[in-house]
This record gives sequence, structure tokens and C-alpha cells, in this order.
Amino acid sequence: MKTLLLIGDSIRMGYDKSVRKTLDGIVNVYFPGENCRFASYLLRNFHEYFKEFGINGEDVDVIHWNAGLWDCLRLFGEDVHTPVEIYKYYIDRLCARIVKLCPNAKVIFATSTRVLSEKMSPDFKRYNEEIEEYNKAALEVVAKYGFEVDDLYALSASLPEAAHSDAVHYYTPVGTEAFTNKVLSYVVPALGLDGEFIYKEDMYTDAPIGI
Repeated sequence: MKTLLLIGDSIRMGYDKSVRKTLDGIVNVYFPGENCRFASYLLRNFHEYFKEFGINGEDVDVIHWNAGLWDCLRLFGEDVHTPVEIYKYYIDRLCARIVKLCPNAKVIFATSTRVLSEKMSPDFKRYNEEIEEYNKAALEVVAKYGFEVDDLYALSASLPEAAHSDAVHYYTPVGTEAFTNKVLSYVVPALGLDGEFIYKEDMYTDAPIGI
């Protein structure tokens, strides 16, 4: 069977289990048990996940990944966690690391999603204007590597507020199905699979592991 990696923050955790359930018996779908957090954290830990999965990077066929929402987080009214130019630096290094460790994989980068800023605490804040800025910065980098782009930001902007489970996440039936189907629309062709796949829900119902 083909091998698919889903790597990223807690937005990824809103669709990973449903992608795996939908492709069960057809694709080996792996994702970390933890939230991959900000770009520098993912850079440090990317190779460690293969120990968790029990596979080699050379065996990976497709990677769908994201990083950004932690980087543009503002705590206690201070500056963003990772200034955008440093974020670009880490995204570039991540791209190179992925290519180095998974030389046979088709790579798909997913943009960071919209939030409900007005519902967030002043001490824990994200702004959509900054998320858009970070997405633009990341896209400039991944384009150099020829990675495909799954615009999850555009999808999130099209969803009703009821799709949110909180100000950041989409752990609802509507949100989970929308994100799962969007991811499937990219990874299924990348995996070279034919036919349509019927969505099978496996939704997170607990509070997100880190936001």
C-alpha cells in the first residue's frame, strides 16, 4: 500500500483521523500523536516522528503538512511568537529537510486557517491579517521547491461560524467533513488512486491538544 504522512498543528488534528478512516485498507496513513506546534518545533522533531511511525522516509509517497498558527500567535499583547522573516527561514529549512528525508514523496503544503479573533482573549490572540501574511510568506518559499498547495485558509473562510468548535478549531461534524474532503481531494490524486472515496467520520471530541 501507499504511505501518506499528515504533519502539522491542531488544525491537522481536526481531519487526520477521518482521512485515515476513509482510506483504511487502501493507504497507510500516519500522523504524530502530538501537536507539531510552530515551524521551528516541527523542524527539530520531523525526523523523530519516523521512529513513532516505524517507517523510513524513503518509503513515504505523499506528505501533507502545515505550520504557522503557532508562529503568528501573540501572547499577552506582545509581538508574534516567530517574526515573519524568521518563520520564512524555518519554512525553508523544513522544505529542505522534507526533501532530504523523504526524497520520493510528493509534497503538499497546507495554508493556515482563519480564526475568530473577536472571540479570543487579549492575552492569547491571532489576527487573520497576520495569518494571511504568514501564508503568503510560506507560499513564496514552498514555490521554490515545487510543492503543491492546499489552500485550507480559503476553505476555512468559506465555512459558517457554526463549523467552529472554538475560536481556532473546526472540531464539529461540518468542519471535520469539510477539511477531510478538502485534504482528500489533494492526497488521493497525489497517491495515484482512482475512484471516489466515501467520507467516514472519526472526529475529535475532546478539547484540542494545544492551540
